[in-house]
Amino acid sequence: MKTSLLSCLLLISMPVFAADPTPIDKSVASPERTAADRERDQRDKPAEVMAFAGVKPGMVVADIFAAGGYYTELLAGVVGPEGKVIAINNVPYATYSNDDAKARFTEGRLKNVERRIVEASYMDIAPKSVDLGVIVMAYHDAYWIDEKEGWPAINTDGFIESIKRMLKPGGKLLIVDHNAAPGTGKEIAGKLHRLKEDWAKKSLTSHGFVFEKSYDGLRNPNDQLDKMVYDPAVKGKTDRYVHLYRLK
Repeated sequence: MKTSLLSCLLLISMPVFAADPTPIDKSVASPERTAADRERDQRDKPAEVMAFAGVKPGMVVADIFAAGGYYTELLAGVVGPEGKVIAINNVPYATYSNDDAKARFTEGRLKNVERRIVEASYMDIAPKSVDLGVIVMAYHDAYWIDEKEGWPAINTDGFIESIKRMLKPGGKLLIVDHNAAPGTGKEIAGKLHRLKEDWAKKSLTSHGFVFEKSYDGLRNPNDQLDKMVYDPAVKGKTDRYVHLYRLK
């Protein structure tokens, strides 16, 4: 009895050490990140999403339709100096996000990031050079057509094949996007900036991607799927699916 009591007392008195922060933890907590980015973290949960996708130091990651680079900076912090992030935009995306990109990519920052402006129908990235492709809230834009808004039609078959071409054998593709109402397809992409989850999955698996798993941390069953994602009623609160695919 005395031995058991002594053992318990020793366990209680032992110091508890917190686990060392992971590369993902360090990237999210970086003091160089802006207050606006930290505010976005609350609704986007990037630490959980990157852990789900298996982002690790030394990887080469393509941030496709990177816009102003919110995820680019996070990914760059995780992959570190031995890794690389290719921030990919087409001309419309680069134009739209120019001010944000200027502020983020000031001289000397994010040295492991290569910025590329490409034709989305044929993203000319070196074959078999990328471990992970990432498309966050932008896969639907591959199906959007609006010449008046400066968004020309994208050859989606070419777009997807470009992703396949840049990935290494067994490479992964992470998709995060706004869900749409049942029965809808690509026609809703420009109207509401949404894409039905099952439709998105079929569009990728039909090109040879293998669906691996999903993460439900960004789901919202109360989302009004018939509303534009920028509508105040749903902005920042949409039902978002997170899928991870693997190249055969």
